[in-house]
Amino acid sequence: MKTRMWWSCSLAVLGAAFINSHAQQRTAPTKAKTATVPPAAAASFDWPQWRGPNRDGISSETGLLKTWPASGPKVLWRAGSGEGYSGIVVSRGRGFTSYGVGNNEVVVAFGASTGKELWRAIIDDKFENDQGNGPRSTPTVDGEVLFALSAQSHLVALSVKDGKKIWEHDLRAEYGGRIPRWGVSTVPLVEGNMLLVDVGGKSGHSVMAFNKTNGAVIWKSETDVPGYSAPIAVTVNGMRKILAFTGTALVGLAANDGKSLWRYTWETEYDVNAATPVFIAPDKVFIASDYGKGSALLQMQTNNGKAGVREVWRGREMKNHFSSSVLYQNHLYGFDDAFLTCLDLATGTPKWQQRGFNKGSLLFADGHLVVLGERGNLALVEASPASYREKARVQILNGRCWTMPTLANGKLYLRNQKEMLCLDANGKN
Repeated sequence: MKTRMWWSCSLAVLGAAFINSHAQQRTAPTKAKTATVPPAAAASFDWPQWRGPNRDGISSETGLLKTWPASGPKVLWRAGSGEGYSGIVVSRGRGFTSYGVGNNEVVVAFGASTGKELWRAIIDDKFENDQGNGPRSTPTVDGEVLFALSAQSHLVALSVKDGKKIWEHDLRAEYGGRIPRWGVSTVPLVEGNMLLVDVGGKSGHSVMAFNKTNGAVIWKSETDVPGYSAPIAVTVNGMRKILAFTGTALVGLAANDGKSLWRYTWETEYDVNAATPVFIAPDKVFIASDYGKGSALLQMQTNNGKAGVREVWRGREMKNHFSSSVLYQNHLYGFDDAFLTCLDLATGTPKWQQRGFNKGSLLFADGHLVVLGERGNLALVEASPASYREKARVQILNGRCWTMPTLANGKLYLRNQKEMLCLDANGKN
């Protein structure tokens, strides 16, 4: 069997008795050395959730550096972290991530400009696995509340201010949520007053919507094995929909009540559907998986009042292993297994492919791709279908780098399993 890690993104099972006897201890914030963070003005370019403001891997920032010195962008700070692959999110002057330390999985808040820890909260026992220990899911920030999901399916809502618990659910104990082989890796999605989670539960508890304020169940839908992907919310033909890439299918659900609208079967070895779907307005969606599966472009339709989906094309290219693709000017940029690839959206035909990053990850900003290789090499690449045009490259981290970069307010955030790094992305910090 291939032994790799199969998650986007940025999840021992806790029993009910454990919840009752240890919930207070587990979620109580652990005070670290405090640092003062001045009140932040409303930031224009925060990165509050998985894959950025719109969950698409795209930043709207401009004025970024178009090349770097041989040593790379200026390092603003370095800070120790821990095991895991959780992404970094940034909101209102604070950064947040999750990692394993000691026997615990923790959510950590730090100054986005300094890296100094503000608080940490224990959310679960540490997940241990042959592909790396610690959490996989990335926190989601919504105003003054942060939502986090452990690798063993413990969902918590925490105060952004101090990390205090607001509400929690053990998704396995309460709803039969199944833990994928390599840990829970999906990411909670805020949609209006709801928090959407791919629970992977039994008896109609595959995808669930919780009241984001108090954790009450609003609706539940489907019975499916969990994938490793994060759900997205889209509007098609005036209707708000949730697209969830489960372990065996892409499903379209009505956002208001979870009603199943359509299902597109997509079975992959080991149920590894990891990449986040890419929405192409007004009515298309791109999905991709590795293990020889490939990719597909689908069109969502309504025929005689009934919602459905049709296949526009399907191919073997752009096999996203765990990193998701980004869309720019009718071309998809992402990883076809270990090849950085530009794919023509209309036909599914590759325009170019490039080695050198293994199974890396990327984001798009200001006409360029910021590409992080899985061994810590960082590159700036012009997003052009004409050819691979590398503007700069530097070895910035060592070891396993399976966490996608984060860009927020002119700063680029990276991490491996030992440290976090903040770089000056616009030359103004």
